Amino acid sequence: MNAVPQATPDLHSPIGLVAGNGQFPLEFAENARARGLAVVTVALKGEADKRIEELSVSTTWVSVGQLGKLVRSLKRAGCRQVAFAGGVTRVNFVDGFRIDWVGLRMLSKLRSFNDDSIMRGIIATVENGGVQVIGASTLLEKSVPKVGILTKRGLTRDEIENAKIGWEAARTTGALDIGQSIVMRNKTIIAVEAVEGTDATIKRAAAVRGEGGVLVKLAKPIQDLRIDLPAIGVRTIELMHENRITALVVEAGKAIMLDPQGILEAAHRLDIAIVAAEDVSQLER
Repeated sequence: MNAVPQATPDLHSPIGLVAGNGQFPLEFAENARARGLAVVTVALKGEADKRIEELSVSTTWVSVGQLGKLVRSLKRAGCRQVAFAGGVTRVNFVDGFRIDWVGLRMLSKLRSFNDDSIMRGIIATVENGGVQVIGASTLLEKSVPKVGILTKRGLTRDEIENAKIGWEAARTTGALDIGQSIVMRNKTIIAVEAVEGTDATIKRAAAVRGEGGVLVKLAKPIQDLRIDLPAIGVRTIELMHENRITALVVEAGKAIMLDPQGILEAAHRLDIAIVAAEDVSQLER
């Protein structure tokens, strides 16, 4: 089963936002406001940036697992649609539940507790509560990369060979719900993303000797892109440079570039290539 982007919906105000960590929720709220949409935010404690309150007409803080409170807050505010933006620290996601009855009932229906099963359960619970879940990228179309070389330089022959191996490896680990990212060097997998996230994976890759390397970050084949879109930011590029990784490969149409102009400026300054492809064969172009 392949992850498929959802059709662009008509947007209604007020629009709901479930805010996790990182810059993504702030960018979503700013873009929503620019389109004249009032933003009603349900912010995750210990994850969301406090600045989200300044961009929202109302903000309710909830713990991970409080699905009942989340849905009630959206419906009370009159939201017909909601987007999920930003991450949840996977260690906290596993250990930081303060679960309510609605969340407990959702978990009781799952056959497994991997990330994607839980995400699908959350979507079903929210939509059964009368609120449509939309992709956060709906308001950030320019931040979703299209097929091609995004930077001044493309991949070198060595980077292409590493990227091809990394692409296939990322597909495999993604299908097993292990993680989204693989780091390659000298045609060898030197780091695999697990619960620690992409930034920590990049840092761990520095423990392996050698120069050059490729970061491949793909959507998991089974994940729902409305709620879990692979994201990169300026810090991703800076960390790559600090840890001797010279190229980034992402999946066209299935990733989000937070602050795309800043990302490209950093990549050009640090001589890092960024390529977006739909399949491994396009890495040869």
